[in-house]
Amino acid sequence: MTLNRDFFVAVFFLVLVAVMYAATYSLPEPMFNQLASWTWPRIILIPLGALSIVLLVQSQTSGLEAATVSDLKGWFKDNTNPFLCFALFFGFLYLMPLLGMLLGGLLYVFLTLCVLGGWQPRQMVVHIAISAVFVIGMWSIFSLALGVVLPEGTILRVY
Repeated sequence: MTLNRDFFVAVFFLVLVAVMYAATYSLPEPMFNQLASWTWPRIILIPLGALSIVLLVQSQTSGLEAATVSDLKGWFKDNTNPFLCFALFFGFLYLMPLLGMLLGGLLYVFLTLCVLGGWQPRQMVVHIAISAVFVIGMWSIFSLALGVVLPEGTILRVY
């Protein structure tokens, strides 16, 4: 048995799926021929559990090296991108009352793509296009088609 990073991630998600799946049995029963409240959580948890099992099997069959403990500075250097993405996400949440979902989402997705994909001008044009299409598209689906009121912020009043 190889104890690499994928092994620990797979075990974590398998435990998480098991606990959350067990929690779906405590959800209330539907009334009057409605869709049960446990339907969507189970639909999400079953593929997540299956993918976790696949990851667990792959972690044992692949030739990945075992997890080693390194110094703290090296660990932060190896994990710079996740820390930057979390910082951007918390900045997005902090600025949500000011920017709202639409402007904040555009800025967050653009900056995250730039952090992960590069800051060259040609790449930034692609990042702007991806941000605009997906954020405006999702905002349109939720606010216009589904009638969900999303945070609008103080800069841009949409509603």
